Amino acid sequence: MNTTIEELITALRNVLPENQVTINQTILEQHSRDESYHPPSLPDVVVFPTTTKEVSNIMKIANKYKVPVVPFGRGSSLEGHVIPYNGGITIDFSLMNKVLEIRENDFLVRVQPGVTRSQLNKELKKYGLFFSVDPGADATLGGMAATNASGTTSVKYGGMRDQVRDLEVVLADGTVIHTGNLAAKSSSGYHLNGLFVGSEGTLGCITELTLRVYGIPEYILAARASFPSVNDAVKAVVSILQAGIPIARVELVDEHSMKQVNMYSKTDYKEKPTLFLEFHGNEAGLKQDVEFMKEIVANHNCESIEFETDNAKRNQLWEARHNLAYAYVRGYPGRKLMVTDVCLPISELAGAIEHARDALNSLGLTGGIVGHVGDGNFHVLLMIDMNDPNDIKRAEEFNETIVMYSLERGGTCTGEHGVGVGKQKYQEKEHGKALLVMEKIKQALDPNMILNPNKILKMK
Repeated sequence: MNTTIEELITALRNVLPENQVTINQTILEQHSRDESYHPPSLPDVVVFPTTTKEVSNIMKIANKYKVPVVPFGRGSSLEGHVIPYNGGITIDFSLMNKVLEIRENDFLVRVQPGVTRSQLNKELKKYGLFFSVDPGADATLGGMAATNASGTTSVKYGGMRDQVRDLEVVLADGTVIHTGNLAAKSSSGYHLNGLFVGSEGTLGCITELTLRVYGIPEYILAARASFPSVNDAVKAVVSILQAGIPIARVELVDEHSMKQVNMYSKTDYKEKPTLFLEFHGNEAGLKQDVEFMKEIVANHNCESIEFETDNAKRNQLWEARHNLAYAYVRGYPGRKLMVTDVCLPISELAGAIEHARDALNSLGLTGGIVGHVGDGNFHVLLMIDMNDPNDIKRAEEFNETIVMYSLERGGTCTGEHGVGVGKQKYQEKEHGKALLVMEKIKQALDPNMILNPNKILKMK
């Protein structure tokens, strides 16, 4: 261990209890990776703060020694966001996991960043409320804000950026700021909530979040609709949205993925391109909406539609969807899962998915296509042999193919997974001269380039 790191650890132990600073090899290894295919890299030290003050002290020390800092939630990210490629300090927020305040009359909640989605919803249920963003993984809310996560319910409720009213953020020099307030809207100042949500820990460490929550719907109805082709399914979604039907979830699962669902979840769903749908509202209103929806999907060659009103069956349906990534991992032992995502205007979605399937087939890759198609976002799950350089090369070629297709049609290289290191090379293509503005913001807020360096932006 070099002298600077020894001095750093001593300084950290002067401001934190000894059990909150560790260089234990096992813990370092646990913080060297996320759930992506990107190679791991060890931090020099992991710290476990319990208060904003402790995070501020950590940042002051890091800034003094010019040592990199990487915020860490649960490590469920998919593009290498939390991998400390420059070593330094990993800040694990798992001990900052308190629900601080529930303002049920304002439909707001204040939480620490280590609170998980399921933990929050368990607390909110007592008040007849729920938090809407559902990325599948039981991620921390701090991590979800850092990547602007969304998920299955975003077609109705929006992603993380739509839920954030205020953030408490510790900047690179240890300064603590708030980015918003409790009001539903504001015309005062720059929109700092929007700046820090999605910044992936490159501009500051989130230590508190004030989030919008919703009343639990009076009536929830889920359904599975099977189609002869993915193209038919996607066009049905477009028609449903154009008709103004208030759908809460609409997920595409292609034929190959339905086979994985049945094998892993022990279900007997039809192994055809399928839409998983869910409607929220009152029973009388939804009845009319559902009848209209049935007419629409029939016009797009829907082969069958089955409804789930029973709570257990509905939960089984969404658990099957959320567990799909694990279904692929279990189905292809010895291979590594690579998940990529893009998002396009809804009018371009059918063509993009067809293009992605053609590219999968032509490159001879194993994988499936799923997605939150109601907002134009889809994912491709690839099972890669990491010991085969040609397999890795084909996967990278595929990723670039679908990204370029999306960008050329006004889309984005990532709808919800974030940039990290995996999508960094597409930033200039997507943002053009606006990337220079982002670089200036980074330089202004983090002049020593210590906050999650070389994620999103490749700083010189």
